[in-house]
Amino acid sequence: MSAFLLNLLLALAWMALTGRFTLVNFAFGFAIGYGALWLAQRVLGPSSYFGKARRFLGFVLFFLWEVLKANLQVAYIVLHPRSRLRPGVIAVPLDARTDAEITLLANLITLTPGTLSIDVSADRKVLYVHTLDMGDNPARFRREIKEGLERRLLEVMR
Repeated sequence: MSAFLLNLLLALAWMALTGRFTLVNFAFGFAIGYGALWLAQRVLGPSSYFGKARRFLGFVLFFLWEVLKANLQVAYIVLHPRSRLRPGVIAVPLDARTDAEITLLANLITLTPGTLSIDVSADRKVLYVHTLDMGDNPARFRREIKEGLERRLLEVMR
């Protein structure tokens, strides 16, 4: 059985033992189960689950930080309407290859305020992104997507 499924079962067992079926209690039980499985690695054998779980948590925190920054930028634009905006469409070359990777990346970009995924090229090597303000350096915007969001997403997915 995979370590993730075992962790889910431990979290459900925790909820059943405590008698409280809430999201917070599930998260607490999941954390306790994760710790127990991590300690039991010597008995159960090593698993890549623990590295992936840390990368996933890091990715979620990174994405939440990016959404917060984007919200602040959009709020600034709304409150200062005379600021010089440079909207545009930027072609972002993709390292993502599978449909799931490309779809998830496009959706995460669209969830970030001020950006919108428009299309993927026919050969699935370029993602076209509309941005509310690309600034003076479109290459920097492209690099932020490539080295930030896409790289971290692929670390979690692969």
